[in-house]
Amino acid sequence: MSKNSSRTLKEWAELAKKELKEDNSDSLIWKTPEGIDIQPLYTENDLDGLSHLGGVPGIEPFLRGPKATMYAGRPWTIRQYAGFSTAKESNEFYKRNLDAGQMGLSVAFDLATHRGYDSDHPRVFGDVGMSGVAIDSVEDMKLLFDKIPLDKMSVSMTMNGAVLPVLANFIVAAEEQGVEEKKLRGTIQNDILKEFMVRNTYIYPPVHSMRIVSDIIGYTAKNMPLFNSISISGYHMQEAGANQAQELAFTIADGLEYVRAALNNGLKVDDFAPRLSFFFAIGMNFFMEIAKLRAARWLWATLMKKHFNPKNEKSMMLRTHCQTSGVSLTEQDPYNNIVRTTIEAMAAVLGGTQSLHTNAFDEAVALPTEFSARIARNTQLILKEETGITKSIDPLAGSYYIEALTGRLIASAEKIINNIEELGGMTKAVEKGIPKQMIEESAAKRQASVDSKASIVVGVNKYQSKSDSKFDVLKVNNADVRDKQIKNLKNLKQNRDELAVNQALNNLTNGAKDNSSNLLELSIEASRKRATVGEISNALEKVFGRHQANYRGVKGIYGSELSENENFIYVKQAINDFITKKTRKPRILIVKLGQDGHDRGANVVASAYEDLGFDVKIGPLFQTPQESSDMVGIFKPDVVGASSLAGGHLTLIPEMIKYIRNDGHNNVLIIAGGVIPQEDYVELEKAGVDAIFGPGTNITDAARRVLGLIEQRPIKK
Repeated sequence: MSKNSSRTLKEWAELAKKELKEDNSDSLIWKTPEGIDIQPLYTENDLDGLSHLGGVPGIEPFLRGPKATMYAGRPWTIRQYAGFSTAKESNEFYKRNLDAGQMGLSVAFDLATHRGYDSDHPRVFGDVGMSGVAIDSVEDMKLLFDKIPLDKMSVSMTMNGAVLPVLANFIVAAEEQGVEEKKLRGTIQNDILKEFMVRNTYIYPPVHSMRIVSDIIGYTAKNMPLFNSISISGYHMQEAGANQAQELAFTIADGLEYVRAALNNGLKVDDFAPRLSFFFAIGMNFFMEIAKLRAARWLWATLMKKHFNPKNEKSMMLRTHCQTSGVSLTEQDPYNNIVRTTIEAMAAVLGGTQSLHTNAFDEAVALPTEFSARIARNTQLILKEETGITKSIDPLAGSYYIEALTGRLIASAEKIINNIEELGGMTKAVEKGIPKQMIEESAAKRQASVDSKASIVVGVNKYQSKSDSKFDVLKVNNADVRDKQIKNLKNLKQNRDELAVNQALNNLTNGAKDNSSNLLELSIEASRKRATVGEISNALEKVFGRHQANYRGVKGIYGSELSENENFIYVKQAINDFITKKTRKPRILIVKLGQDGHDRGANVVASAYEDLGFDVKIGPLFQTPQESSDMVGIFKPDVVGASSLAGGHLTLIPEMIKYIRNDGHNNVLIIAGGVIPQEDYVELEKAGVDAIFGPGTNITDAARRVLGLIEQRPIKK
């Protein structure tokens, strides 16, 4: 650093002290959730010793972008993640979006499909068509892409658990459209390790799931050269509560594990690594998100070179899709979400994403309507066409702040990755539950920070609006969709060759026992014979079994963060008074109904209530209403809390209440929380729900109200 720079810094420090009326400027330092100290001022001095600086886009280590010309040559791909109800309705929605400027399709499947169940399975009666499109067979897949030319359209599919039948159906649908598989472009997520950590739409245990991943990588490397065989996803980690350093580290570590799995399956790194892709969340920490994407490219190139020494530079190139954050969206003052999504989209493109999905403002409570989806899509079109962002490559390169932040993120992520490598890799770490626990601790800290107002969310814990911002929400008739799907399934089975179907399914079961078989190849053959998603999944389940997770939870995080908060202290004392009076703790049973595996909300609430003094029991994932009622008989709670994020609440919660009351548990209170539109509150209350807590609810305030309900409840007959 030059003498002049040193002098200038000293002068700045003196000015800062005068303005702050303090001895130094340390009060301006912000410690982020990643543990990174953000200084109020960055200078050239902060770049000393950083190893990632310099370089140009398109050349390893790709810090400044995977392509030489980036957006100046070709802008990012504008995608919208969508799918709901039936394949026919989703197809019509896709075609309208494509006509309006969307450039690629990103398919959302319903939870029944994710978990490998057909729509007629009794475990999924509340999930069919609710949070994505229902796909039971290749006939549904053909309808989904009717009049959409699959040799010209890039299709991204978010699918992990039932990845084999879904990808097989896509390949066969294209085949019957006249498109060879070698011409297919797009991505299948196929990232099962992330499912065991956060999203939970798995089917089979980790070791068998990794076999499926490597079989898909092997098949697509040989037969589908334009298709991305995996989208290694950090998105759901951040949505579940991971900070950006954790999201970055776990995503890169997952990628290294998938490379090893493919190598162990006999592939050479340059045969498949160029088609690996990534998927990151973009939240509200604007500069951190920009730095994260730059750090990700540098880390991937560096670690691929170190561990696998590929000869093809493209094997070290990190290409990524990004999606603006769903968890940053708020039910309160919902039009603020348009601003949030715009800020997040800007961070994604300034960070150099290859494709982007922008969330709609109403997605805190429901699926997007055509109106809200148009605003979300137009957000990208305005960024692309009106801002000049596409004219210069990596415009923030060389920024003291951005480069220093990139370096700090690289160092933080490397530390986590090294710890995972010492454990034997990500599969071993996932089996031990280490990443999941770290993410849950981070989620509890984040919630405590919002509840204590240490972190401000406009319209939620500060600057609340008194006006009621009402908007239309998209409603899906679950019973109607299920009836249509069941009718289609019956027709399919009546018109297929059952002998050929059974033979194909037997071949698949036998292939699961034989590591020399490729499971995707066998699944394609079963799909051609009109085997269903559920049948293909079950053929593998006969050998692999169905994975069941054990929830361990975290303790003390929420409470320690709020230990000096007046509201927390008051509620904790009120609960202690209850314990003294009743000689027991108030008891709450938290349940997740249906196939919704998103458990961040339920787990954070469970952790917080336990820290407040409740006796908390959390049920296993994927329960039926009857199974939840059975737990009431065993645990005998004061309150049952049902967590809903996937739209099945109007079907599943009333059904659970019916079982609870029929089993004679008339004095148990019922509360509901999560993604529930306010217009559904009346129907849930009529069904017997005593209180509803929507997105953005302060957990300490909610616990206070729940305790009051317990103390004041009448004896129900």
